Amino acid sequence: MTTLTVTEAKSHFLELIRNSDKRLERFLITKQGKPAAVVMNADEFGGWLETLEIMSDKKALKEIRKAKKELELGQTKSFKEVVGRAQRR
Repeated sequence: MTTLTVTEAKSHFLELIRNSDKRLERFLITKQGKPAAVVMNADEFGGWLETLEIMSDKKALKEIRKAKKELELGQTKSFKEVVGRAQRR
């Protein structure tokens, strides 16, 4: 992640937006030497929000941990076992 001052970010703002969108780069913006903001791709930000939502859901985390343990123990089922025969369109 590239760190820039507010002044630097201001003078290169369009370039930051382009690079975050096209190259998925992230930029930390500092104000008086302290972190103040982050510029990142909007889709990536949406993914972070979804992750935070899941991480704050105790029930979802419990299910994820259970599924991970089952996977590690080889307690898996095939698609066919779960839903039956494949559906035809």
